Amino acid sequence: MDPVIQVVILAAFALFVLSRLYIALGKGENNRPVSRTTPAPAPEDSASRKKPDELTLPQPDRPIFTGPAAAGLEEIYNADRSFNTSSFLQGARAAYQIIVSAFARGDRGALRPMLDDDVYEAWDKAISARAENEPAFELLRIKKAEIESADLEGTTARVAVRYDAELGDGEMVRTAREIWTFMRDVSSSDPNWILDDVEEAN
Repeated sequence: MDPVIQVVILAAFALFVLSRLYIALGKGENNRPVSRTTPAPAPEDSASRKKPDELTLPQPDRPIFTGPAAAGLEEIYNADRSFNTSSFLQGARAAYQIIVSAFARGDRGALRPMLDDDVYEAWDKAISARAENEPAFELLRIKKAEIESADLEGTTARVAVRYDAELGDGEMVRTAREIWTFMRDVSSSDPNWILDDVEEAN
């Protein structure tokens, strides 16, 4: 056989073998694209799906009123959401101390802004009628102060406080049992209560 023909045949055979090797090796398992699992989206929280205007803000706790004055205190609170019985009683105790001490000293200037007109006139007369050398009873301690009753008439709130207190004049001590009624216009920006009435308690 002609040597040239032999070379051509061998070259063709080699090409065939190489093509088979390419098919077997060149496109093997290593060339397959790696498939990746797409992670499932995390479940949305029900709150996160809400629109901003749908999210509810925490509401302040509504006070619970008890006792015989509960209905009146509830009315006052509905008209003035800043009303708080604990704060009111703290103020009522402080007012009792200031007013009793001012009356004992005859300090009309301290009394006037804290008293209603009728109460001030009565106490002003009592100060004038008191003898100059007559000792006045000073407040020794407040034994008890508790809300007796409450009501709302229009925008005028009234809260009555029962006091048990000890008063002394340097020689003797006596117990004062009184009911003081404080009033305030709940539509006013002035947060101060004034003394509207004083009566002896049973």
